[in-house]
Amino acid sequence: MDLGLKDRVYVVTGASRGLGRAAARELAADGAKVVLSGRDAKGVEEAAAAIGPGAHGVAADNADPAVARRLIGAARERFGRFDGILISVGGPPPGSAADNTDEQWQGAFESVFLGAVRLAREAAAELGEGGVIGFVLSGSVHEPIPGLTISNGLRPGLAGFAKSLANEVGPRGIRVLGLLPARIDTDRVRELDALSGDADAARAAHESRIPLRRYGTPEEFGRTAAFMLSPAASYLTGVMLPVDGGSRHGF
Repeated sequence: MDLGLKDRVYVVTGASRGLGRAAARELAADGAKVVLSGRDAKGVEEAAAAIGPGAHGVAADNADPAVARRLIGAARERFGRFDGILISVGGPPPGSAADNTDEQWQGAFESVFLGAVRLAREAAAELGEGGVIGFVLSGSVHEPIPGLTISNGLRPGLAGFAKSLANEVGPRGIRVLGLLPARIDTDRVRELDALSGDADAARAAHESRIPLRRYGTPEEFGRTAAFMLSPAASYLTGVMLPVDGGSRHGF
């Protein structure tokens, strides 16, 4: 199946590692050009080099109000066009409602929530018909994850923003969607498992509740993201797609 990605140009944030990097890699593998961003300059440069000549790395922090214009400008300057964005951010610090501090909430709001809103808003202003805006969110959009109270508070709000934006820009032929990963085998998820004190036992417990009985791979997430961002998914918008091995049983 041809996804129609050849020579299309996407910005992927949070792409120096994890799910963002996996999505950028799969987009490029199907012929797209990608501008990768991440806060770690060395990490994002290494990620771009690993993907190949169709990738360009930019050190940037989603909390910076100027970052959206900078990344879209880099896409146009480097590759001559801008067709879409996948907004992925690092996970907020773990903790409970009682333990997370105001400073942790404020920092996460700036990078995870407001930074994502700014990126999407700027992208919507710059995209034309056929453009797409994607958000990497979390299964916490539907059900809170123990020990991740800040994420549980912010991700559902972003899903609501994404659905509102989909309604607003749909008449212009622009799509907006969300991806809801659960237990994907990334450094972040392994770190969360380790917080239990017994990472192997935590993983086994989670896998026992997943219908496919295993964690997903970054490649599986990346291929899903590539499809959803591609012209092959041109009639999908406003959707929040679980990428979770069947963990969410409801509609």
